[in-house]
Amino acid sequence: MDEARDPGGLTKVVHLLVLSGAWGMQIWVTFVSGFLLFRALPRHTFGLVQSKLFPFYFHISLGCAFINLCILLSQLTWAQLTLWEASQFCLLLLALTLAAVNARWLEPRTTAAMWAMQTLEKDRGLGGEVLGSHQGPDPYRQLREQDPKYAALRQTFFRYHGLSSMCNLGCLLGNGLCLAGLALSLSHL
Repeated sequence: MDEARDPGGLTKVVHLLVLSGAWGMQIWVTFVSGFLLFRALPRHTFGLVQSKLFPFYFHISLGCAFINLCILLSQLTWAQLTLWEASQFCLLLLALTLAAVNARWLEPRTTAAMWAMQTLEKDRGLGGEVLGSHQGPDPYRQLREQDPKYAALRQTFFRYHGLSSMCNLGCLLGNGLCLAGLALSLSHL
């Protein structure tokens, strides 16, 4: 950034708070809460909780990425862009794009596939168990083998879920690298 154009203390604080808040939220949702809930709640309850949390999570990620990109854009001198500034711009633009894809396209499709799967599972008396609680043959595998519609829905769900996870990890990585760059540019703590 151009040294003659100091963004001001408030802008710096907002940028750091929004970026670190988004990154912290992404770490928590990605690596802590999902795993804990998956292992503690009945399968369909877990799906219900995630279907309520994820739209907010993805839209908050989208909003944070937008705010951070706007702050950065207002401070850049395009004619004298440094490698770090160009990298930060690309990382924040990537985070914005991936968060938008997740919030507006992948999440609704993933959730719709999950609800359709749960309907078929409920018809077979499945969905109330906690991970690892059943003994004997896997009833979900049997359902996949016996019901081609369920097998197709499961494949659709995991395709969208996998893409959503990749987008989420891209956002997390972009925000993390931006935070690391900001930390490395501090002259003192």
